[in-house]
Amino acid sequence: MTIPVAILAGGLGKRLGKKTLNKAKALIDIAGKPFIARQLNYLSDQGIKDVVICTAHLGKQIKDYVGNGSKYNLKITYSDDGNQLLGTGGSIKKACQILDENFFILYGDSFLPIDFSLVEKAFYNEKKSALMTVIKNQDHLDKSNAYFKNKCVEYNKRSPQKYMNYIDYGLSVVKNSIFFNFPTNKVFDLTEIFEDLSKNSLLAGLEIYDRFYEIGSVNGLNDTIEFFKKIDKE
Repeated sequence: MTIPVAILAGGLGKRLGKKTLNKAKALIDIAGKPFIARQLNYLSDQGIKDVVICTAHLGKQIKDYVGNGSKYNLKITYSDDGNQLLGTGGSIKKACQILDENFFILYGDSFLPIDFSLVEKAFYNEKKSALMTVIKNQDHLDKSNAYFKNKCVEYNKRSPQKYMNYIDYGLSVVKNSIFFNFPTNKVFDLTEIFEDLSKNSLLAGLEIYDRFYEIGSVNGLNDTIEFFKKIDKE
């Protein structure tokens, strides 16, 4: 695998209540291991070599636990928001200076049991500014926010349309250049960038068929714990 992964791990984890009051969401115990350990082990198994973790809220806890990544056979560096939460877009923008020309974006509360190399290959094949993985949703896992046709994604999370029956799966590949016009330390969300790209037919898509797992909600956390309990027994 040739391109690095940026992990967004600076969220407050408000939906998890007391579980994240004094603990970074990425460090929540998932069947005996912190969630981020399960993420990083999987990335290493996929052939990923370089990871940039975007931290903010309780970021020092993550740095102290993960370190330089050697225990995962990874090279891990950090980009911290600083005193102000920058949002998902602002965090990635700040990290762009230590990221490559192209890179993956992975949410710090998502576990995606897919082949990253296929996603990277699709990105290069489609030759667009970004590629978003999507899954047919029908408002099942969350509110559908994407329409997928002819390997392109129409995306609108802020004002989803009735005909949208897909949802962002949680893994994207982007060109560093799509962040050039945004000033550093500006608070903004990734949805702004992806919505603008989709309006200009610059957002490619790859359909995924296996469900994703997330720990951003109580139900999602419980599902993820059960998933790993089964995996660990195999």
